[in-house]
Amino acid sequence: MAKIDVISSSIVRMANHGHPIPMSRLELTPWDLLFLQRSHIHRGILFYKPTESQELEKNIIDHLKNSLSRTLDFFPPLAGRLSTIENKDCDTTCCLVDCNNAGVEFTHAVASDVSVSDILDAKYIPEIVPSFFQPEISKFLLGVQVTELVDGLFIGCTANHAVMDGASFWHFFNSWSEISRGFDKISKSPVFERDFPNNNRVISFPPIDSLPLLGRVFHFSKESVAKLKAKANSEAGSDKISSLQSLSAHLWRSVVRCRQNIRNKLSSQEVFIILSVDARARIPLPEGYFGNAVYFGKTVTSEAELLQNGLGYAGVKINELVAQQTSEAPIKYLEDLAKNPTQFRNGVGNAVFITSSPRHNVYGNDFGWGKPIGLRSGKGQQFDGNMMVSPAAEYGNLDVEVWLAPETMQAMQDDDEFMEAVTV
Repeated sequence: MAKIDVISSSIVRMANHGHPIPMSRLELTPWDLLFLQRSHIHRGILFYKPTESQELEKNIIDHLKNSLSRTLDFFPPLAGRLSTIENKDCDTTCCLVDCNNAGVEFTHAVASDVSVSDILDAKYIPEIVPSFFQPEISKFLLGVQVTELVDGLFIGCTANHAVMDGASFWHFFNSWSEISRGFDKISKSPVFERDFPNNNRVISFPPIDSLPLLGRVFHFSKESVAKLKAKANSEAGSDKISSLQSLSAHLWRSVVRCRQNIRNKLSSQEVFIILSVDARARIPLPEGYFGNAVYFGKTVTSEAELLQNGLGYAGVKINELVAQQTSEAPIKYLEDLAKNPTQFRNGVGNAVFITSSPRHNVYGNDFGWGKPIGLRSGKGQQFDGNMMVSPAAEYGNLDVEVWLAPETMQAMQDDDEFMEAVTV
């Protein structure tokens, strides 16, 4: 069985080269507090190992540490620590980030019997992949693990979700790759100003059950997605259903159909699709806003209606949900969640989640020896029904990392209607 050997672990602090963004503390917003008790973000990218002619320094690990240190100058909160202030007068606790430059944990590991093909060509996401990430970073806000493979290199980041969402995560990753390539400054500066009220109320969530799951990356070509879009709009008599909405409708119907086939009984139970929605352009927030600005939109129908009415019906439901995401929607979401923290856990076993985004700049992360060749996630993203949509290595195509119960995954792979749209 493949295993990971940890070579070294160290603390990387800001280089303090001119203090590009001096700050002492960062207030957590209601968006950030929403994710304070949620799983960490575990996302990482796979590269072919640099050749001798591509080596940036004698030691690529030292190079990555040094470039990470210089990048942290632009992202002081990531080198800080979470802190709380008790306010006894009104019996509240204020949560913030102390930008004290305590540092980021950096781990160098080796998987001497794992090759790039073992990761990319595997039918299911191999069990060793979560080992490419630091499992716990309780006192750190960011942990980095660089794992050397036989012919590759995996850079995995574990981030406390209270300080960043997906957009901010890739903003940091993109900036690090720029500094690694020799840039003195990053192309997009992060904005840390908070200009809306902070009630500092931590919302408690019931835990998500830990069940056996299988993960697999399904590839969808640009042409395949275009066919889904044309089919959805044709069935709905519309031209408003987008490519992502059509793909989401296809995923939703496929998972529900496979879950129903396992039971061998069509029911009238409610089924949900839950979309992660970026609030940045809706509020709006300034370009480069760093932190959490994501919330969740949900639409529901019956299992029978979803499966009997076709792709166009599902596409319209999702299109209507997206149209409802006005500038008021993010604020209302927080207000409703404060009143009913469990609202998005109800019916979770009947839900499909569309998370991540095809707009994230994943494959622009050239650290100086070429672009990534793959994207994978750790345990923080593993729950039944999670569909992480990301750009593929081939421009214009899309990848969906899918996590499902084993029997549902097998049913999906045996489902001709679903697999017809998948590009092998």
